[in-house]
Amino acid sequence: MARTGPKNSALRVLVWLGVILAVMTAVLAGGSISGQASWAPKLALDLEGGTQMILAPKVEGGSDINEDQLNQAVAIIRQRVDGSGVAEAEISTQSGRNVVVSLPGTPSKETRALIQASADMNFRPVLQAGPGAAVPTESLTPDDQLPKPTAEPTNSSDVNWVTAEVYKKFETLDCDNPSQDKQERSDPAKPLVTCEPATATSPAIKYILGPVEVKGSNIKSSSFQLQQGAQGAVTNEWAVNIQFDEAGTAKFKEVTERLYQFFVAAGGESGSDPKAQFAIVLDDQVISAPRSLAVITDGRPQITGGFTEQSAKALSDQLRFGALPISFEIQSEQQISATLGGEQLKMGLLAGVIGLLLVVVYSLFQYRALGFVTIFSLVVAGALTYLAIAILGWTENYRLSLAGVAGLIVAIGQTADSFIVYFERIRDELREGRGLVSAVENGWKRAKRTVLASKAVNLLAALVLYFVAVGNVRGFAFTLGLTAIADLIVVFMFTHPTLQLLARTKFFGEGHRFSGLDPKRLGAVPLYRGAGRLRTPDEKPGVVRAKNTGAAAEAERRMTIAERRLAEKQEQLAGSSKSTSKEGK
Repeated sequence: MARTGPKNSALRVLVWLGVILAVMTAVLAGGSISGQASWAPKLALDLEGGTQMILAPKVEGGSDINEDQLNQAVAIIRQRVDGSGVAEAEISTQSGRNVVVSLPGTPSKETRALIQASADMNFRPVLQAGPGAAVPTESLTPDDQLPKPTAEPTNSSDVNWVTAEVYKKFETLDCDNPSQDKQERSDPAKPLVTCEPATATSPAIKYILGPVEVKGSNIKSSSFQLQQGAQGAVTNEWAVNIQFDEAGTAKFKEVTERLYQFFVAAGGESGSDPKAQFAIVLDDQVISAPRSLAVITDGRPQITGGFTEQSAKALSDQLRFGALPISFEIQSEQQISATLGGEQLKMGLLAGVIGLLLVVVYSLFQYRALGFVTIFSLVVAGALTYLAIAILGWTENYRLSLAGVAGLIVAIGQTADSFIVYFERIRDELREGRGLVSAVENGWKRAKRTVLASKAVNLLAALVLYFVAVGNVRGFAFTLGLTAIADLIVVFMFTHPTLQLLARTKFFGEGHRFSGLDPKRLGAVPLYRGAGRLRTPDEKPGVVRAKNTGAAAEAERRMTIAERRLAEKQEQLAGSSKSTSKEGK
């Protein structure tokens, strides 16, 4: 039973690894069938080429743009088109005036719109809302029944902002007709008639909005997460969090105090007064119009209600990156060829193949049949990494640059190093006279600490590079961290379980001379010497040289410093014991 447990456990782990690979393959296959994904990784600008756009910035009021504003524009556009840092976009300035954006491949309509989107983000109270379609001509409100303001508006939620002209514009606006929805820059001190575009789950809505009350520049940060229930438990509902600066916090408290009164007067959750809503407007278009369910005093509102993970992330990104105080227009656009091209990619891949072959040759020479475990482990690690890169290219727009290829090549040696550490620990245990099954388990206990420490250093280095660098260096750091994670998965879920199973085979368990785990070649001295004799301290590996000089020398060379000192101490004690015995005689 003692041997059956670990064997079954190893089989279960290998099955789980197979399930992970099968799920990743199925996900990629599903995306490929739907036309959204590709089996081939996406390539970056240096390997594929793409589109270059020159943007001409315009400052509100027509004033000249200064260097600080231009640098801010570059930083925010970089976040807009490559927020994760792995899409390999290049954003720079030209002649101290324009912004040059180079993107791999052909940018989508959404990406193009995101680049051009200005920072005209603000928060306006809702005065009236209705379906996005235009009111039929025969149903338009007669002139004598149109709203007639009775006094000057006292705040942004005052219905006296709705004049006959504003109401006519509201009725005739058709949110399904984009040509009508293009307006000049709105006046922040006047009401706005605009739309919230239709989505896959909701139709278009049009609004009459009051004047601006909070500016987008007052947003410090935004994020999205799963909503927490009243008892602190995480629900399946997504929410978007906003954090305002000091001025925004004070103004938002004042506004929500007013909106909350409309919410209560309408009957709370069961009511539907649009004046309890607060519209978030980007470029004169509503991106969200939540109701104010409470007075927000800390400047940290949370938006909830029917979000998916994708829609919550999209709104969070719009809030976070929508505070750019400069608008842009595309001055020119052209296709550009790869800056390095396919030849450099071929040379990089060739370097990777050569490195991989050298690792294979070394493994087979040093570990014989055990080296095949290294080879298959590298194959599994390669499959995991390839599938992850392809899936990330589909879901996160990750693109593989030549720097990323370099990170993958470096990872081959780091991955092989984990296997070497493990194999040498097993050999050390065999030299101590243990059987292979026991050597595998004890060697794993010692090796996994070293492997975890090594990968922790790799991940730390990758994280530091990723967060302090930009451009291709971030791509290199990303692949370095990705392969470190893949290495851990392979060592724990493939290499160790495989060795647990191989230790119970005749070829490895009996120490065949081509197995790489031959105790005699390793200079092992068994604990039980036969005829009732146990191994003595002076017979430990590294001390017995006459019987197998080569094996003993290798054993001593493979010892850690602590193990070598212990062997020397035991040798001294053994010598001292012999001297005492002779004197006694």
